Amino acid sequence: MRKLLILIGLATALFAGEAPKRGPVVPRKAAEFVFLKVGEPQQLLSMYKGKTIVLAFMYTTCPHCQKTAVVLAKVQAEYASKGVQVLGAVFDRDAGRQVQQFHQQLGLNYPVGYSETGPVLEFLQHPVDEPYFVPILVFIDKRGTIRGEYIGDETFLSKQEVNIRAEIDKMLKMGAPVAGATAPKS
Repeated sequence: MRKLLILIGLATALFAGEAPKRGPVVPRKAAEFVFLKVGEPQQLLSMYKGKTIVLAFMYTTCPHCQKTAVVLAKVQAEYASKGVQVLGAVFDRDAGRQVQQFHQQLGLNYPVGYSETGPVLEFLQHPVDEPYFVPILVFIDKRGTIRGEYIGDETFLSKQEVNIRAEIDKMLKMGAPVAGATAPKS
């Protein structure tokens, strides 16, 4: 009996030291992010403050990313008049050389820049030693708060057009005035 208790104690000690893996903390304030542009000045995420943002981190060579990029072009056309801005950042090897071709071949109607992997993972608060899958979608409200983050989430991407619109609609409703509320007089 004593040996069994010792084994249980050792097993508990071994497992207690292993922190459970958790997803990204949401909601959280969006950190600054720099989009590098070929032959143009860099762009900052903060330049879009006040807009509802869908930020897609993608690889230029990934078929899932290419499909998502095209879906996001439809979303941009549909939601631009409602204050929504889609942004893309490619970060695979040679992204700086491939970003313009990626943008042109897919006929994208929103800004796409490039970055290194380190700043992307830092923005996502994703450990550099843990695997990730692309595309990665981040939904940021008008106040600069990340409201949703999907790192290669197959469940979310399986019905991405519906799910992306649902996330955007949810954020737009959050920013809408309360029914029956009146604006303060100046």
